[in-house]
Amino acid sequence: MTRAVALIGAPGSGKSTIGRLLAGELGRPFVDVDAAIEADQQLSIADIFVTHGEPHFRQLEETATIARLAEGGVVALGGGAIMNPDIRRALADHEVVWLECSISTATKRVGMDTARPLLLGNVRGRLIKLLNERTPLYREAATISVTTDDRAPAEIVAEIMVALGKAD
Repeated sequence: MTRAVALIGAPGSGKSTIGRLLAGELGRPFVDVDAAIEADQQLSIADIFVTHGEPHFRQLEETATIARLAEGGVVALGGGAIMNPDIRRALADHEVVWLECSISTATKRVGMDTARPLLLGNVRGRLIKLLNERTPLYREAATISVTTDDRAPAEIVAEIMVALGKAD
C-alpha cells in the first residue's frame, strides 16, 4: 500500500490550497474529500446537511475518506473527519499533516462562507467550540504539525517536504 499524505486541520487552515501544491511537488494526485463528496452526490455539502442531515453526511465522509486514503495520494480531509474513530484508525497507516492555525486566522479565511454549514451564525464562536473539541484529536493523529498563520503556501509546502524527507 502506498501511504497517503493526509491533511487535517480547522476549516480555513489551508488544507485544499496546501494539498494542491504539495501534490504537485510530490507528483501525486490530490483529492479534497469534501469536493469529492459533492461531485459524487451532485449536491453541495450544505445541501447534503439540509436535505439528508449531518449523520448522513458523516457516513458519506467516512466512506469517501477511507477510500481516498487507500489511493495513496495527497488527501485533504474535512475539518470534522477527525471526530470519526474509523477515520482516525485509517489515518494511522499514513503520513498525517496537521495544518495548525489560530482562531483569528481561521475566522478571517472562512469569513461568512455559507458552504460551511457547521459555521453558520457566529463564525468565531463556532470555530472556538469546534477547535476545542477537535484539537486534541488533530494533535494525536498528526505525524507532522505545521503552523499556517501569516505564512505563504509555498513556505508551508517547503516545510512539509522537509518533514517528509523529500527536500533539504
